[in-house]
Amino acid sequence: MEMIRVSSSSKPSKVAGALTSLLREHKSVQIQVIGAASLNQAMKAIAIARGYIAPGGYEIYCIPSFYDLTIDDQVITSLRLNVEMH
Repeated sequence: MEMIRVSSSSKPSKVAGALTSLLREHKSVQIQVIGAASLNQAMKAIAIARGYIAPGGYEIYCIPSFYDLTIDDQVITSLRLNVEMH
């Protein structure tokens, strides 16, 4: 499964374009975020991507889960959003 990492400075429209392209190719994509601001950008991107995909008769589903990362010997909890197109 392809993964997109979204930060607080990511542009939702650019993430949405990448997400749409990957969903059309693979039908599912993971988005990884750390922090509320990056989650906000990711959710905006998912909403924009839905606007690109919905006219084709498809719907986007988002399944969130927690994932622990180890960075510099510190455990950081991130959020992974499994985004699927049906």
